[in-house]
Amino acid sequence: MVFSSIIFLYFFLPLCLLLYFLVPGIRAKNVILLLFSLLFYGWGEPVYILLMLLNITVNYFLGRLMEWEPDKKKRTLVFAVFFNLLVLGFFKYYGFLIESINGLLGTSLPVRKLPLPIGISFYTFQTLSYIIDLYRGKFKAQRSLIRFGLYISMYFQLIAGPIVRYHDVEKQLSQREISARRLGKGLAMFLFGLGKKVLIANLVGELFDILVSGQTQFSTLGAWIGAIAYTLQIYFDFSGYSDMAVGLGHAFGFDFPENFRTPYLSSSVTEFWRRWHISLGTWFREYVYIPLGGNRGGAAKHIRNILIVWALTGLWHGANWTFVLWGLYYAVFLLIEKYVVKKRVPVLGNIVTLLIVVVGWVLFSSNDLAEVGVRLSAMAGFGALGLTDTAALFYLREYAVWLILGIVLCLPFAARLKTGLLWKHRVLTGLIALLILVISTAFLVTQNYNPFLYFRF
Repeated sequence: MVFSSIIFLYFFLPLCLLLYFLVPGIRAKNVILLLFSLLFYGWGEPVYILLMLLNITVNYFLGRLMEWEPDKKKRTLVFAVFFNLLVLGFFKYYGFLIESINGLLGTSLPVRKLPLPIGISFYTFQTLSYIIDLYRGKFKAQRSLIRFGLYISMYFQLIAGPIVRYHDVEKQLSQREISARRLGKGLAMFLFGLGKKVLIANLVGELFDILVSGQTQFSTLGAWIGAIAYTLQIYFDFSGYSDMAVGLGHAFGFDFPENFRTPYLSSSVTEFWRRWHISLGTWFREYVYIPLGGNRGGAAKHIRNILIVWALTGLWHGANWTFVLWGLYYAVFLLIEKYVVKKRVPVLGNIVTLLIVVVGWVLFSSNDLAEVGVRLSAMAGFGALGLTDTAALFYLREYAVWLILGIVLCLPFAARLKTGLLWKHRVLTGLIALLILVISTAFLVTQNYNPFLYFRF
């Protein structure tokens, strides 16, 4: 198991902050953060501390090797990419690969389920971005093993992003502003993110679990409510975590990139992916799409590149064919927008895009392709329970307040309100943040264990 939220909020984080601000100098502060990050990472599976240390050590020396032997940079790059993808593939895709082989060939090869190291997809991509950018000559290799280890393992950003490229924080690893003002603002950002997770994502997630998880039959109303609940859950769960990570980064003196920008108000699928999980989209564009040739070389190559990138994007999220289908689903709509639909009507575009996104989350949240078919059939009006059912109506009434609150907080004014509070009304911000902490604590004490969705990816 990982840290319980209560232990993290009232013991781990305060102790880390206390020691961090007590020790003098950036070097000592980096050591404190690195030690707490390793403790956090290894809390549930202590053996995975060794995996993290291996990742840090190997990639640190591979980076140094590029400078020691510049004539062998390309060979070192190839080995580094192979090593990192091999580790990621072994832990994340080994079981998926064996199951796919068994299904295809009718074999019965044994499948051993391996506990997935938390955040392995995120820190692997960060490591790869460091190695590739170093090869490209964007910066010099980090000489301090402590600073490099901290970049890879920062606990408040490690397990669900945002994906931070090394050149974004290179200077901050050795010199950054640490002040009471940044601490206060950062903690407020953290608590606002906590409220997103605990007070909205967890509650609409309960509705999704009731209406969808483990169910084999749906009414049209029940299927749509479940899809909408998941649409809200994954947004507030993931954007809440990103806010928490960015907030704690700010408190410790780091400036991390924005990861969400009111994505559900997008007027096209292209725009949606410029607003949703921005750091992941940036990573795939910089390290896969552009090296493949991007949109250069004609339509056929561009279509090929889009399909490759989005198949990989889907697979990055999980070892399941539903994720691959989800990625290709978006690839198709992106290509339609590029080559078929040239002009967009903003209002109609918003509605159509949101519909595409909601259906996409059905693919994303289903356990297998059979479940995808059953849920989409029900949403189209062919549910086994008819157009509506008593349970769906009951739970719609029970959770209506949380659904409405979630929808309202997706609107632009919510983001502007939060930004305004953080910069202009510090006392009010502090009181609201404290209230969120108190209410969230009350919910956390009574709720069942409910980790962030993106811990699985």
